Order: sequence, then structure tokens, then C-alpha cells
Amino acid sequence: MKISVIGCGYLGAVHAATLASMGHTVVGIDTDADKVGHLARGFAPFFEPGLEDLLADGRDTGRLAFSTDMDLVADCDMHFLCVGTPQSKTSDVADLTYLEAASRSVAARAKAGAAVVGKSTVPVGTVRRVREWLGRDDLELAWNPEFLRQGTAVKDSLVPDRLVYGVDDADDDAGVGVGHRAVRILDEVYAPLLHAGVPRIVCNAATAELIKSAANAYLATKLSYINAMAELCDAAGADVTQLSAAMGLDPRIGQRYLAAGLGFGGGCLPKDIRSFRAQARDLAVDSVDAWMGLVDSINVGQRGRVAALAADLCGGSVAGRRIAVLGAAFKPDTDDIRDSPALDVAVRLAGAGAHVVVTDPKAINNAWMRYPQLQFESSAPAALEGAEIVLLLTEWPEFRALDPFETASRVRRQVIIDARNVLDGDAWRAAGWDLYGMGTGDAGLLSSVETHAG
Repeated sequence: MKISVIGCGYLGAVHAATLASMGHTVVGIDTDADKVGHLARGFAPFFEPGLEDLLADGRDTGRLAFSTDMDLVADCDMHFLCVGTPQSKTSDVADLTYLEAASRSVAARAKAGAAVVGKSTVPVGTVRRVREWLGRDDLELAWNPEFLRQGTAVKDSLVPDRLVYGVDDADDDAGVGVGHRAVRILDEVYAPLLHAGVPRIVCNAATAELIKSAANAYLATKLSYINAMAELCDAAGADVTQLSAAMGLDPRIGQRYLAAGLGFGGGCLPKDIRSFRAQARDLAVDSVDAWMGLVDSINVGQRGRVAALAADLCGGSVAGRRIAVLGAAFKPDTDDIRDSPALDVAVRLAGAGAHVVVTDPKAINNAWMRYPQLQFESSAPAALEGAEIVLLLTEWPEFRALDPFETASRVRRQVIIDARNVLDGDAWRAAGWDLYGMGTGDAGLLSSVETHAG
């Protein structure tokens, strides 16, 4: 099939390259000429493992192209809407400005009978609005939510856990929309995945709109729950790593997303749960509204706990202290710094008068111009030089593999906060370090640490 992908950010670029690898002819459209130029040359404008290999393959086969020219979508059989739906600058609701512009632009050019399929994460009720923006009865419309994780987005696209199709008449007498033309077209698009046994769920549009947000809300709940348990463990002198290991052995609970630490960030999970909360509020579902508010507050509170612990370990104030921060990206295997817990903590410490030096394997270029109050170093050894306290805030393999003896030779004081609970505490302590984790009982020994500090 000939397919257009509108919006070539994290979602769109990966989706376009994946579709081309399945044998389709794909054109990716974006208004950002620099981004399009990188992609057209086979270079990803952001770090995502495996993406440049897919881009190169698509370019070499001639199946993948990128452009700023929207007119190139005119002869496509299908159009995927992959534009951003960021949190509004004035509220928790999703900003659908880009989605509206993309929908109207496609409608002005699409040939009759083409399918328009949304992949962006949107509030419930958005599909009805897209139908209005399209303003054409001769275009099929469906919603096919994405479930990509940054750092594993290529794998998640090539070997997804499930495919979800949301269509207008999924509750028809034919049986949950299986005869719907949009379903048949999507089945053709994803034929290699369906033949490989990937589960397919066909549902109505409202269900498809809620699935991604509901899944993210559940994952955020698990993360905030174990971080709340970490605070309890610190207060009680217990160890949350052993607690979570024991809990995870229960098959009803499972190990995944039960790692206590600094909490979640990024461009998706925080804004998705806030949008989910706003949707619940609009629908007068107070329980979900309150629940998501608590999840969000626990998550943000972890950042304050780490900053407060650092101040306590510096005698009550970080003013004038040199602090090394290991990590700028919101998680490993990405250069994305949106809502990064690591940078949030670094900025808090700098605001309290500390001289903060940050290093990260991939995210330095994205961070240094946005945070002039911080110093950035391209290597961990340079960032560690003369540090009076070290904070491990993003669990990159490079930081987990640091040698505690060699690291000790660079710092002024051997004090480290392992805010991701990934270091071998026994090995670091044997090397003379005072190491403090999150919920491992260490911070509980420091009675002056303020919990949930702002």
C-alpha cells in the first residue's frame, strides 16, 4: 500500500520506518524542515536504538521518503496521524491544535475512499472531532493507538504486544466491526504482524481512545505505589528492594514497574495521566480524578525527597557545594529530557545555591542550552572531578558500571545517592563510600530529611 505518516517525531518517524520495512511505500510529512532533512538522509534527529538502521533500509529500498510537502499525500491509500498532543500550557488537558491542523490538511488532499487512522494519544471523544475536522463522508476513519516505549520503540513496532483498532460502528450486528472497511485496510497494513500471531482487538472509538491512557495510568500507579512504599520503608528501616522482589513473585502482581526510585518523567506518561485525570473530571468520575492526582503527587514528591536528602548529607544546605549529577535524560536509551526527573532535581539544587555539574551519554546537547544554571560535561570522569556529593539519577549502563575505587579518586567526598537503586551497595561501601538508596533504609537514618519537599 501507499501510506502517508503525518508528523515525524518519536512516534511518526518510527512508525513510518516500520511500515516501510513491512513492504509498504511510505512518505513521512512534517513541517520541521531540519527534521525532515535528517530523516531523508537516513539520520534520526533523536536517539532511538535501531531507528537509523530502519531508516537506512527504507532509503536503500526506495520505500521510504520524507518531505515537508503535504501535496505528496494526495495519492496515498492510507494516512496515519502521528502528530503530538502535548499537555496544554494552561491546563492538564491535551492540546489538539496539531491534530486539528493535520486532519484538515489531509482532508483537503486525500483521494476518495482513503483511510485516515489516528495513532496519537488523545482524550476520549476526539474521534468525533476528527470526523468533523475531516468534513468528508468518503474517507474511512479509525483509531489505532500506539504503545511504544522510548528506548525500545523499534522493537515495540516490529514485535508489538497487541494491535487495537477503534472504529465508529464496532458494536454493529456483524460483530465488533470485523466487516468494517477500515478494519480490512488495517489488516492489510499489518498483515505480517497478524500472520506472526500478534493479537488484534477491534473495539469502538471511545474504547480505543481510552486504552493507551488507561494503560499508562496503571503503570504510573505501580511506579508511584512502590515509591510510596519506599518512603514507608525509609521511615521503618526496611528495604524496598527486598519488599518489591517478594511482592513481584506473586503472579497477580509481577515484577515489572515495581522498581522504586526517582520516579517517572518524559513526554508521555506525566502528560497522559494528567489528561486522563482531566477527562475523568469532565465526566464527573471523581474517583479516577483523585486517584490520578495522588499518583502524580507521589511521583513529583520523589524529586523533592532526593533534593532534601542531598541537602541533609551536605549538613543542611547545598549552597556552595559541588554536586555531580549522573543523568539528564528522563530514562536510559533516549536523549529525551522532557519532564526529566534528573534535571528537575539538578535545577532544584542549583536554585539552592549548589554548583551542579551534569553528565549524560546522549542528552547533553538537548539540555545545555535550556538550563544555563547548570554545568554540563560530556564524560562522567569530568563531572565527578572534585564533587562533594554524587547523585545517580538516570540508570544508564555506563553509570551502573562505574568502578567505585576509580570513582573515589576523583571526588572530594565519597558520598553518593543512588536514586535508582541500581548500584551494588556492598561493593561501593567496601570502597569507602557512604551510599544512600531510595527506600533501602539508609535515608531513614537521617531524621532531618524532609519528605515531599517542594
